[in-house]
Amino acid sequence: MEAVCVSAWRGKDKSQELERLATLAGEASAQAATTVAEPPAPPAPPDLTAAAFFDVDNTMMMGASIFHFARGLAARKFFTSADLAGFVWQQVKFRIGGRENKADIKSHRERALSFVAGRTVEELTTISEEIYDELMADKIWSGTRALAQMHLDAGQRVWLVTATPIELASIISRRLGLTGALGTVAETEDGVYTGRLVGDMLHGRAKAHAVRALAAREGLNLKRCAAYSDSQNDVPMLSVVGTAVAVNPDSGLRDVARARGWEIRDFRTGRKAARIGVPSVLGAGALAGAVAAGIAYRRR
Repeated sequence: MEAVCVSAWRGKDKSQELERLATLAGEASAQAATTVAEPPAPPAPPDLTAAAFFDVDNTMMMGASIFHFARGLAARKFFTSADLAGFVWQQVKFRIGGRENKADIKSHRERALSFVAGRTVEELTTISEEIYDELMADKIWSGTRALAQMHLDAGQRVWLVTATPIELASIISRRLGLTGALGTVAETEDGVYTGRLVGDMLHGRAKAHAVRALAAREGLNLKRCAAYSDSQNDVPMLSVVGTAVAVNPDSGLRDVARARGWEIRDFRTGRKAARIGVPSVLGAGALAGAVAAGIAYRRR
């Protein structure tokens, strides 16, 4: 009986620690995201309280962004071909199964971050720009990009939310003309990476914490916001907004979406994306809110 109690206590303690790390990761990501300069004003009158949040891997981009990133780093001799083999195997499982294994994702992403220990933020940012152009620009799902543009056209801000390092996530966001990105924050000292994370990687519950933290900073009404993802792991994030959309969903998320009445959009069939009416995704009153908010909008 005593052994059972000790085991239960340890399990609770571990769960609390994971939650603490997820919260820290989310808050760090929101803080980092809001320090990035905003892009030009959207074409429509700005909507102050609504926004859209998009996962990256297999939602906005074909495959895993960290794998493309690893390929680019390997080409620049950041690590060996043997190290890259691990990323290849992970990518094969991801592409065939369409599901993320949390333990594998955590291991590979942490390994990728460890390879940049001792490098400067400026160096990694420059390399990330090059890698995006070489390996990622042609991997964007046009259907998902169109959904993001729909929010921008309604005057709403659009954020990427991803476990990918925030420096790379911010580049992807900027190249797509989006507002910004929430991503995994790597610890730095005097502009140099230590190889450690701030909290944990931005995955699962940490994404939900990041979205809440950003909403608090930006004055967003989460009931008027939308979120898009392909993975069951992102159900926490999808659950904190008023409109959740499953994009290219894995089987687990497809089941959850059906049970909860969430929209499902799949761009993997090769067919042209179906036209989606603005009200169905932006939510009732979004356009009216955009017009009303336009007069009061002040750029931060």
